[in-house]
Amino acid sequence: MKICIVKLSAMGDIIHAMVALQFIKKEIPDAQIDWIVESGFKGVLQNNPHIDNILPLNLKAIKKKKSEIFNQYKIVKNYSKNDYDIVIDAQGLLKSAIVSKIIGAPIISGFDKNSIREGIASIFYNKTVSIPYDANTIDRNATVVCEPLGIKVSTQKILDKEPFLVSSSPVDNLPDVFNLFVIGSTWESRNYPKEKFVAIAEALEVQTFIVWGSEEEHTKAIWMQEQSEYLHVLPRGSLDELKYVISQCNLLIGNDTGPTHMAWGLNTPSITIFGPTPTNRVYVTPINKVVKSSSEINHYKLDKNDFSISEIEVDEIVQIAKGL
Repeated sequence: MKICIVKLSAMGDIIHAMVALQFIKKEIPDAQIDWIVESGFKGVLQNNPHIDNILPLNLKAIKKKKSEIFNQYKIVKNYSKNDYDIVIDAQGLLKSAIVSKIIGAPIISGFDKNSIREGIASIFYNKTVSIPYDANTIDRNATVVCEPLGIKVSTQKILDKEPFLVSSSPVDNLPDVFNLFVIGSTWESRNYPKEKFVAIAEALEVQTFIVWGSEEEHTKAIWMQEQSEYLHVLPRGSLDELKYVISQCNLLIGNDTGPTHMAWGLNTPSITIFGPTPTNRVYVTPINKVVKSSSEINHYKLDKNDFSISEIEVDEIVQIAKGL
């Protein structure tokens, strides 16, 4: 069976969908699994033993240059020559549904109109999956990928998962014992205050590297490094190198964002800090914990002006960290 999964972005969503691959390979060992992804996130998928071909696109380039749509269309049409048995749109957006339709297959599957943000996308599918939009994000991703293949994925299966992020880029000179802080995210209101991150480092007294992804975050990381002898700015590297560093750390503490979710995919101990986003974006396990502010969350309309994450006490996070 030739399977094409369309999951373009973002990093955390890609990771949450990748967990399904090991269940597919267990049930259909000879399946060929190809994955279409935004080129900037290709590194997340690299080296996964269950993916046969990573097929990159650069749809984001269309925003900067409208004529780029023709180049991207040609790339998708070329992918359509692979004669897939099924295309699974695990994204549920209009753009991913269009990509899935262009690729083509006897079965084109995705969320039904009541299960996704852009309901119009469902008209491009001839097989649909129903799961509440406010259900656990990992459950949603595993279901939309596996159900069209006749594979049932239980909560216990996901809890018992094998780590599925793999790196081929070792990073030298890492200490034997170290923690990681992930200090950025897509919204400022999702970011735990830098001063409180510093206070956590001071309380734990463990050498800690700071992960950053933009110049603004780099500036913040440098400021944090200057406040504590335990904090060090991690040089920016590839996504493959980031997977390696996270796999080696003792504990990752971070905001609700892609690199933090990598810890779950690697079975690395972690604490995810939530403010204006729902905690059911992750699985809570004996080694993967969450801390949530007191604000109420509307899954259908997240409040980017909810800065309640700043109210979470340092001691609450420190106590969990010490337990881990």
